[in-house]
Amino acid sequence: MTAQPDHSVHPDDELIPRPQKTPDALRAALAAVAPHRLPEMAEQQDEAFALAVRDGSIDPLRVFLNTWAAHIEVARHLDTAARMRAAEHAVQTLDRDDPRWSEAIRVCLEIFNRAHAAVNG
Repeated sequence: MTAQPDHSVHPDDELIPRPQKTPDALRAALAAVAPHRLPEMAEQQDEAFALAVRDGSIDPLRVFLNTWAAHIEVARHLDTAARMRAAEHAVQTLDRDDPRWSEAIRVCLEIFNRAHAAVNG
C-alpha cells in the first residue's frame, strides 16, 4: 500500500521544517518544495564558488546560502509561495507602465525580504 499525499495541510503550515544553511540541507529542502529550481541553484552555487576563489573571500558563499535559504523559506509556506508566484507572474506579463506592475514588484520584494529576515535574522 502506498502512502497518499496529505491534502489537509493548512495554507499557512510549513511543508517542511526550516533547513540548516548548508549546501546539502538547502539542496534537499529545495528538492522537496521546488525541484524545478535545482538547476538554477546548482548554477548559482558554481558561480558563488568561482567568485569566492577569485576574490579570496567567503562572502559569495554566504550570500548564496542566505539567498537560497530565503527562497526555500518562501516555498515552505503554501500561501506565501502562491502569493509570490502570482506577483512574479504579474511582473512577467504586465507592462511596466501599468501600476499593477509596480505593486507586483513591491509584493515580490516584501515577501523575499521577510523570508530573508526570517532565516538570517
